[in-house]
Amino acid sequence: MWPGVLPLLVLLAALLHPSRCTQVKVNFREKEKQVLDNILGPGRYDARIRPSGENGTDGPAVVRVNIFVRSISKIDDVTMEYSVQLTFREQWLDERLRFNDFGGRLKYLTLTEANRVWMPDLFFSNEKEGHFHNIIMPNVYIRIFPNGSVLYSIRISLTLSCPMNLKLYPLDRQVCSLRMASYGWTTNDLVFLWKEGDPVQVVKNLHLPRFTLEKFLTDYCNSKTNTGEYSCLKVDLLFKREFSYYLIQIYIPCCMLVIVSWVSFWLDQSAVPARVSLGVTTLLTMATQTSGINASLPPVSYTKAIDVWTGVCLTFVFGALLEFALVNYASRSDMHSDNIKKQFPASEMEHSSSIDPSSELLEPDGSANFAMKPLVRHPEDSIDKLRQCEIHMQPRKKNCCRSWLSKFPTRSKRIDVISRIFFPIVFAFFNLAYWSTYLFREEEGSE
Repeated sequence: MWPGVLPLLVLLAALLHPSRCTQVKVNFREKEKQVLDNILGPGRYDARIRPSGENGTDGPAVVRVNIFVRSISKIDDVTMEYSVQLTFREQWLDERLRFNDFGGRLKYLTLTEANRVWMPDLFFSNEKEGHFHNIIMPNVYIRIFPNGSVLYSIRISLTLSCPMNLKLYPLDRQVCSLRMASYGWTTNDLVFLWKEGDPVQVVKNLHLPRFTLEKFLTDYCNSKTNTGEYSCLKVDLLFKREFSYYLIQIYIPCCMLVIVSWVSFWLDQSAVPARVSLGVTTLLTMATQTSGINASLPPVSYTKAIDVWTGVCLTFVFGALLEFALVNYASRSDMHSDNIKKQFPASEMEHSSSIDPSSELLEPDGSANFAMKPLVRHPEDSIDKLRQCEIHMQPRKKNCCRSWLSKFPTRSKRIDVISRIFFPIVFAFFNLAYWSTYLFREEEGSE
């Protein structure tokens, strides 16, 4: 009899064991409702009263903050603002919310209604616009731990102001801040602190079209007003502008326009329509390029690095157009000189100059009166003649530049030849000074 009853008892215990565990699990989940009713029930907890300070003292409540930057969608230079999406977290201790964790089985309680517990009155002081995310459900939760610690987490999108210094644009670095402060509670009642360890986290694949996030720094920015001192936290995001875009879209096209304007120096001076159309076209194109650049920037009162570049390039193009006006004027002067030479040949002029008017004197009756030369020569006259001979016999020093320019017979041609060398050399010196100045110049206030 006993050998047959024992297997039946074992089988009965195996069948009853899972149902017993399920019954305990269901009862354990029902404990959450009992705990919430116990700590948040009517007359037990008042969300209007702030929690006590550390160690149950009457000091200020300490709230530790950390954020996770999910994305930075844009950085606008015109409106001087940037948009960011982040997960914002706050954690503080409220001893009124302590509960029994049933031997570690109840790790935390989760709430989705923020008005059930006391919340810090934090706001973003440099915020322009902001909204919560409610798809599919509101992206917010509150976790209450057995020791009374409260964790508040929410996903938000913000548009924040970012005052920029554009003196080195587009070779600049910008510092955009994220400021968080208490609105109503002073430092006597509420203090914000950064979470120890890693208070700010940034997504690994963060991509910005025209900027690179170099680094970020956390700091405190407590402010004093007439109503008291308020706790404040800030994050400084250091952005470096990507220069490759501006090199391709602005700097290289401007260089090409300046070089194209130099083509007129190599055209014949008689090709007036070609040289005028080339100069006017490059000038208008450069002016359109400059206006397009300024349209994408705010109207600031100081001079930017891009203004220096476009201004000098526009000056070079305008100078090439003025050079043709000078060449045209010199060409007409050369033609006038040639006409005078044709009307008065050189042989007649030499013949007229060879006649010495003092050699013959005409009397009133028309007879010639020859001047009498003295028979005795004074020694002073011979010395003066020797000096004149020595002066004429001394060889003139040859100037290489003048000898080279003498190969070009007209002044208009000489102006073109000088411009072919002068304009590129001056533009090369400008590039050397420009890039050495702005590439190795430290941003004011970037530290």
